[in-house]
Amino acid sequence: MTKKIQILVFLLGITLAASAQKVQITGFVKDSVGSPLEMANVIAYKKSDNAMTAYGITNDKGKYKISVPQNDSYILKVSFIGLSAEAKTINISTSDVSADFVMTEEQNSLDEVEIVYEMPVVVKGDTLVYNTDSFTNGTEKKLGDVLEKLPGVEVNDDGEIEVEGKTVSKVMVEGKDFFDGDSKLATKNIPADALDKVEVLKNYDDVSQMRGLRNSQDQVAINIKLKEGKKNFWFGDITAGSGVGETERYLIKPKLFYYSPDYSLNILTDFNDIGEVPFTLNDYFRFTGGFRNLGRGGTSFNISDSDLGFAVPQNNRANDINTKFGAINFSMSASKTLDVSGYGIVSDTKTDLITTTRRVYIDDTPDPTDNTVEETFDNAEQRNKLGLLKLSATYKPNSDLRLDYDVFGKLSKQEEDDVFLSVRENVSEDITERLENTPFSIQQNMNAYYTLNEKNIFSLEAQHLFQDEDPFYNAVRDEVPFRGIFTEINDPTNPDLDTFDPLQESTRYNINQEKQVKTSKLDAKLDYFYVLNKKSNLNFTLGSILSTQNFDSGIFQILDNGDQNDFDTTDFTNNVKYNFRDVFASMHYKFITGIFTINPGVSVHNYDLKDQQLGTTIDQNEWQVLPDLFILAQFKKSESLRFNYSITANYTDINRLASGYVFNNYNSLSQGNRNLENGLYDNYSLNYFSFNMFNYTNIFASVNYSNRRNPIKNTSVINGINRVNTPVNSNLADQVLSANGRFSRTFGKIKGNLNANFSWSSFNNIVNNLPSESISLTQTYRTQWSTNFKKGPNFDLGYSISVNDYDNNGTQNTFYTSRPFAKLDWSFAKGFLLKSSYSYYNYSDKEDTLNEYSFWDADVFYQKQDSKWEYKFSVTNILNTDTINQDSFNELFNSTSSYIVQPRYWIFTVKYNL
Repeated sequence: MTKKIQILVFLLGITLAASAQKVQITGFVKDSVGSPLEMANVIAYKKSDNAMTAYGITNDKGKYKISVPQNDSYILKVSFIGLSAEAKTINISTSDVSADFVMTEEQNSLDEVEIVYEMPVVVKGDTLVYNTDSFTNGTEKKLGDVLEKLPGVEVNDDGEIEVEGKTVSKVMVEGKDFFDGDSKLATKNIPADALDKVEVLKNYDDVSQMRGLRNSQDQVAINIKLKEGKKNFWFGDITAGSGVGETERYLIKPKLFYYSPDYSLNILTDFNDIGEVPFTLNDYFRFTGGFRNLGRGGTSFNISDSDLGFAVPQNNRANDINTKFGAINFSMSASKTLDVSGYGIVSDTKTDLITTTRRVYIDDTPDPTDNTVEETFDNAEQRNKLGLLKLSATYKPNSDLRLDYDVFGKLSKQEEDDVFLSVRENVSEDITERLENTPFSIQQNMNAYYTLNEKNIFSLEAQHLFQDEDPFYNAVRDEVPFRGIFTEINDPTNPDLDTFDPLQESTRYNINQEKQVKTSKLDAKLDYFYVLNKKSNLNFTLGSILSTQNFDSGIFQILDNGDQNDFDTTDFTNNVKYNFRDVFASMHYKFITGIFTINPGVSVHNYDLKDQQLGTTIDQNEWQVLPDLFILAQFKKSESLRFNYSITANYTDINRLASGYVFNNYNSLSQGNRNLENGLYDNYSLNYFSFNMFNYTNIFASVNYSNRRNPIKNTSVINGINRVNTPVNSNLADQVLSANGRFSRTFGKIKGNLNANFSWSSFNNIVNNLPSESISLTQTYRTQWSTNFKKGPNFDLGYSISVNDYDNNGTQNTFYTSRPFAKLDWSFAKGFLLKSSYSYYNYSDKEDTLNEYSFWDADVFYQKQDSKWEYKFSVTNILNTDTINQDSFNELFNSTSSYIVQPRYWIFTVKYNL
């Protein structure tokens, strides 16, 4: 491991040395009266060939700083909207030089437009405009490759875009939503050579009437501007590939795009068995259709999914993955006042997972070393068929009125078959499981925004959700499942005297559960904004949440002869109806004083809950007063400190109220509690942002703390590997603290990043009627350095380490994962490009290394200049790594898992660019 790190450091040293032979040009840019000009662009062109060599942007004092190679002559030009200055010729030797500019009013507006268009970065209020050609070197293939090279912009491992520490909520192309603004689909599919400009829209609110009225500081959008040759023409690419030699692999990826002022069309397809999953099960649940939580009133009432615990591949790596994906997105201006858009997504993924897991269960044993340990050897075959469809319309007859309507449907069919061996003390048991779920939901959204006059603005927002889930679960075990629940024990010291009731004795115990949960939920709120002046307004809100849910479930046994044994008692069946109502009114006052924006508020709620089951009805009615506070300190245009505080009333949905037993998996049952009360969460957050365009320094830091009073917790009864969970309100508060920070800086052609993440939680549980405290501490630290030279190889070099420390009632486990990594982009010869990535993982506990593994992938591209054909030869998992590891934690057990991954394979690919 030490030698690998030394090699990475050596390569980084070479890269730093290559950029060291430069000198700095500094100076000040002022207007005709001597006032400094902030955000002016200064560009150095090489005099011999007029090639742009470097650029800089002035700070709040009008100062700029750029670095250029030694011993050459340069032409310096400065640009600022509405002003101009004469260019200067600078002769550089080996010493730093200075050059000041005085700008006067621009006489030719056409020249102004041309100069602004060519600037690497232009600042227009809350909008940053990047000219992508100023940052790229020609090796980029997709949008994500380009964004990673823009100062202040990051693309995380999930393909999500972050700007100044904030996750981008919407991605548009030519002002039109790209698949509802999903950043992952955008970064992975939009071709890099189509990009002209990237516009970063901070404090984004797509409803013009609401700008400045709502707190939109966390809302960031990106708009992609296309090159002229990509407008009013079809563009994209068609890719096909096949395994080489003994490798039986394939991929087919046609992607087509069309953009015009009146309509756009995006078509994405992806068929492969190489482990590239363009749309995962997590993506499906994450895709909200653009619907947001309407509640500003402090209520948390979320409809939970019936999670059957479907296995999820780690980093899209598994023993085998085969996926088929298709998506279409359109937008159209039907008239001057009506815009229509929508998309459809279908995906079919088959996954084969082979996993070995070691679990240490937490119980009331005084000696933690005596806790039950289970090892499982699992082979899971999974198939996920996913579908989404959304249609939207926006009607704007004039600047004072806007009407929006959206309908969004989700349908999936999820199946998983598990065959595994469970080994624990004195027991070795074969178990099979089958999980099925075909959830369906349809969500409708209607918004109306009306400006009566400059002082009075109204908004009406309403959402309706209908959701139907029918999860089915089956487990077949050698051992009697949940002895003492499915059986009556006459003599606890002699299990042989058990009377089986309702379970009937069988060779193997085939237990099944059918369940259906139907939900109808309406959220609506009416806002009235009274604008006092340019710096203050009042906001009055009336709103409600109305929900009706039905929960039906039953457990039955299939006997050896095929007969069905229904468990008819109320302990094993559920027939529940649950109504939840929240009617609230709130008031907020927003005002600006100096650098501060302050927005205090309070909401008053009346909650009415009705639970009908077991032939009886339980009603609850209560009032809550919930305050909240928002404070923003805007030190500069690109530097701020933000504080949020709120009290949230947390209510459960029907899944925790059903009093009959419900299967979670082969060794876990849940039983609801009709008498649950709401929890109150005190939420605090502090966020700092700073983006210095002068030296391209980006700093982001945040601290979040939640004190959860009267939280809903599981009280667990554990017997060996079996457990039964019942939710209760805890007298002890749970606490969650998280902090993260990022520092990035660009040094000429080198970009450096430092990241740190910290998460601590303390949960108080009840296990076997005894209090139990579970403490988790997770830390991750990462540094990455990237080069961006026009010629020669470019490197990404980095190192990360994560520490997961779990303490469950005295049982402590600590796991470490260290990872040095490197990437290479190298254009060589004529038309050749090499892209390669390498990561080394060392997975260990405090005493030993548990697993070491590496992943090394390489792609060689060839494309003649101006040719539409591109050829690629790829090798994946060159080192033929077999397994990867992961650890996890909850209040009942710690687990460490090992996953078998796809072996090495070779692919030859041909791509035709339209």
